[in-house]
Amino acid sequence: MTDAVQNILSWYESDNPGVKTNLARILYHGRLGGTGKLVILPVDQGYEHGPDRCFVPNPPAYDPHYHFQLAIDAGLSAFASPLGMLEAGASTFAGKLPLILKVNSANLLYPKEGPKTQAVTSSVKDALRLGCSAVGLTIYPGSLKSYDMFETAREFVAAAKEVGLPTVVWSYPRGEDISKEGETAIDVDAYATQIAALLGAHIIKVKLPTGFVEAKDIADLYRKGNVAIDTLPDRVRLVMKAAFNGRRIVVFSGGAKKGDDAIIEEARAIKAGGGNGSIIGRNSFQRDKKSALALLDKIVEVYKS
Repeated sequence: MTDAVQNILSWYESDNPGVKTNLARILYHGRLGGTGKLVILPVDQGYEHGPDRCFVPNPPAYDPHYHFQLAIDAGLSAFASPLGMLEAGASTFAGKLPLILKVNSANLLYPKEGPKTQAVTSSVKDALRLGCSAVGLTIYPGSLKSYDMFETAREFVAAAKEVGLPTVVWSYPRGEDISKEGETAIDVDAYATQIAALLGAHIIKVKLPTGFVEAKDIADLYRKGNVAIDTLPDRVRLVMKAAFNGRRIVVFSGGAKKGDDAIIEEARAIKAGGGNGSIIGRNSFQRDKKSALALLDKIVEVYKS
């Protein structure tokens, strides 16, 4: 066991050997195995945005096997997806990479005026049946449904821990009183990170924070405390402090599709700020496979260097 992984596992003081074994499986898999850094492929966007918005830019990606193979060929740490997609490749790719079952989802056909929420679409039993190494779910801090989502998350975290599975929490601030700019504001992003950690998440997924500050009192605190938020590494560093002072794994979302240079610079900033890695979906599977592998290779090399 490397010092990096041994140190990370030591953070999870209440967890049973099964949880730590599955965390280790993720932390030791792929080209970043043993470094304490992660690059994960998430493909839940078919639920979230619809198949055509996701896969028309790269038609081979309509096939679930494409994503399993992309994660394997790129040497990634894990592949995260909802139930149906994992079932579609569970036998062919059994044992070839760690799987994370995404157990809740939203959809764009849901009324825009409705409160931001997600439906539970699978279970911890499904994760065990498919040989998954973790379960994952989304919460929306700030939504009118956020308390219900927190309670659902807590139930899943407890049920997963009981059978030896760690939990990944996608913590995305959204709600009636949060501005669009505020969804990625540094103060809101750090708050969302802390909420996920307090719910018992082993791995936390958040969006990269901007330099915008949503709450005036927090802006005043930052100024009075000389808290640096001008650069992306500064902001990543502050998010990591919200993750129990870096004692929880935090990976950062790649977001909407953008150019290679921008993505590589973001990875460098995540590493410089002490983040644990990247979770890259649309920015990988919406490229043709050759381009996606080239990009993912560069991201992995950033974290290895």
